[in-house]
Amino acid sequence: MASGWGITGNKGRCYDFWMDFSECMSRCREPKDCSLLREDYFECLHHSKEYQRRNRIYKEEQRQLRVASQKKKEGGDGGGGHH
Repeated sequence: MASGWGITGNKGRCYDFWMDFSECMSRCREPKDCSLLREDYFECLHHSKEYQRRNRIYKEEQRQLRVASQKKKEGGDGGGGHH
C-alpha cells in the first residue's frame, strides 16, 4: 500500500494521499495535527464517507417515494366519496 505501486503496476490510487499523510507525520509535533490528511487517506482506501452519503441519498429517495405513494392513495380515496 505504501510502496506506491498499484495492482496494475502503475502508481496506486491512494499513493498521493499516503505521501501527504506520511510527510505530515514525519514533520508534525503531534499526530492529531495530521488528522485531516489521515482522514483523506482512509477515505481514499475505504470510501466509507462516500458509501454513507450514497446510503443517505438512497434512504431519502425511498422516503420521498413512500410519501408520494401515500399522498396518491389518500387523494384517490377521498375525492369522490363526500357529497
